[in-house]
Amino acid sequence: MQTRNVFADLTPDIVISAVERTIGKRMTGLILPLPSYINRVYELQAMDSTRLIAKFYRPGRWSRQAIEAEHAFIADCVADEIPVIAPLPLRDGRTLEETHGIIFAVFPKRMGREFEVKDDDDWRRVGMVIGRIHAAGARKPAPERIKLHPRESTAQDIRLLEEGGFVHPDFRAPFRETTTAILEVITGLYEDVQLSRIHGDCHRGNLIDRPGEGIMVIDFDDMMVGPPVHDLWLMLPDHYVRAKREMDLILEGYEEFRDFDYLSLRLIEGLRFMRIIYYLAWCARQVDDFEFQRNHPDWGGEVFWGREIADMQHQFQVIMEHKHAWELEHW
Repeated sequence: MQTRNVFADLTPDIVISAVERTIGKRMTGLILPLPSYINRVYELQAMDSTRLIAKFYRPGRWSRQAIEAEHAFIADCVADEIPVIAPLPLRDGRTLEETHGIIFAVFPKRMGREFEVKDDDDWRRVGMVIGRIHAAGARKPAPERIKLHPRESTAQDIRLLEEGGFVHPDFRAPFRETTTAILEVITGLYEDVQLSRIHGDCHRGNLIDRPGEGIMVIDFDDMMVGPPVHDLWLMLPDHYVRAKREMDLILEGYEEFRDFDYLSLRLIEGLRFMRIIYYLAWCARQVDDFEFQRNHPDWGGEVFWGREIADMQHQFQVIMEHKHAWELEHW
């Protein structure tokens, strides 16, 4: 298969020159590539020793308007004094620039240790910061972003995988059968569910602990419009039925800042399936990229899809068990 590198022109000299031009500061020659699954992210140093992070967004993934919506959400969090890392205003006051057809933003570097849950208060702290983010998120729409709903984003991603020929021929029938059955079950659960701006990828790897500031939430790249419970279940150490205590503690903190719809807890296992589909589609959209093929050489093969279908079928069982337990408990 022909591969391509969409960041091929993004040399260190171009990165440094682009940042210098947009922030009006001279850079040293320091440039450190940072781990990033889909974008290109670099740490730079200005001549005054200030450390900066330059993020170059993968072309074709988000429109400029969608990235601006992400930055607007972050700005709303900053206005509410929520610990997040906001992009710096560039030469025209906006937060986005472009070089060689690639949109980029510049962020201040913030140090901190990876967040660890050590006691019950830590779970409450998680709930507090997510509750504050959701309170900010509920105040404005974001039509430019993905709408996390079975009939919308998930159905679109399933079509992409099927019609794009990404599913291995031996597994096309079980893929269609399993995804169709799950969508039929979970779509009905979304009646009257309120959707609003959420982080979208709120796992513990995107939380850092800063002395004197508390938990800081980073990386809003997957920000979407969806049910707030999506940002909560991602924090759990296990499936919801085995992590109710942790969820109760999270919600204690959450409800100090925002009411929570407890009926939305029944969405959790369906959301887990939707995340599986979202990730598969995310991979499919970059499958021809040189870096992706180098890092995921087995993606899309027979063994890969056999494993994915087995995982989906298992998750279907979990969804049905969760649905049955919920109905018994709330009869």
